[in-house]
Amino acid sequence: MAAFAATVDVEATAEATWAVLVDWPRHSRWIPLTTVRVLTASDGGIGARFVGRSAIGPLGFDDPMEVVEWRPPAGDTAGRCSVVKQGRVVLGSAHFEVAALPGGRSRVTWAEDVEIAPVRLTRPFGRLLAIAGRLAFTRTLQQMAREAAAGVSR
Repeated sequence: MAAFAATVDVEATAEATWAVLVDWPRHSRWIPLTTVRVLTASDGGIGARFVGRSAIGPLGFDDPMEVVEWRPPAGDTAGRCSVVKQGRVVLGSAHFEVAALPGGRSRVTWAEDVEIAPVRLTRPFGRLLAIAGRLAFTRTLQQMAREAAAGVSR
């Protein structure tokens, strides 16, 4: 598996940052070449399902996920959301934590432990996938942080 984590500080409260992160379709604005849509009646809580469609023109793949852990931040207790990836191309799990920081700020840590099908491709390229994942998700989280901070200042 390729495991990686990315961490970004956000100029917004943990609750505001959580609200931005669990707005699944909003991820379409931060993740290049990807559109996210919710598959279930409810987009929040355990059992919620959504899919990220990554594509260039007609070439692409779906990354369906299901929420298996849902704990919004509360006071000094960090929030945590975990998903299981259920696709044919990307397998594994991901989670993010949102922790409150002093001054109405927060910190987001996003971690993934994934394999690319066919799984034999992950073994020789696991380290490269982990580096690319960390870099890509750091950039994605930076874009999310700007959006969350802008929401606070409006």
